[in-house]
Amino acid sequence: MKNIFEKSVTDEVIERINSLTHQSQPIWGKMNVGQMLAHCNVTYETVYTNKHPKPNGLAKFFIKLIAKKQVVSENPYPRNGRTAPYFLITDERDFDSEKKRLINYLQKTQNLGANHFDEKESHAFGKLKKEEWNNLFYKHLDHHLNQFKV
Repeated sequence: MKNIFEKSVTDEVIERINSLTHQSQPIWGKMNVGQMLAHCNVTYETVYTNKHPKPNGLAKFFIKLIAKKQVVSENPYPRNGRTAPYFLITDERDFDSEKKRLINYLQKTQNLGANHFDEKESHAFGKLKKEEWNNLFYKHLDHHLNQFKV
């Protein structure tokens, strides 16, 4: 798994994002390109904002039990997999603003570095190791950029 905390990897991901256009079409799934970028931003919103309420104790227990291994492991996501309700983007989103937000989040994450995230509490999974944070960040982006052939 590539390391999103390395500047060269972050730069490569940003280059892939910059190769998207308003007309980019997915090879699977229902989201358009603006919605996909907004969807990818949710990961970072849960880290850097309080926009999404944290799951309560029982919900968090089941999320950790059912989803954590899939999300933070190196195993790729399946196409058209289920996602948490707050990750569902069904309204129209502005491509340019979502793209800019995602790039800003990537740069902020890379600048903070892996050690900032080591043992940091996640929104739904409890404390994660820096390797798990990397897998969560990189794998999700790579999955959706591949969805749009970049």
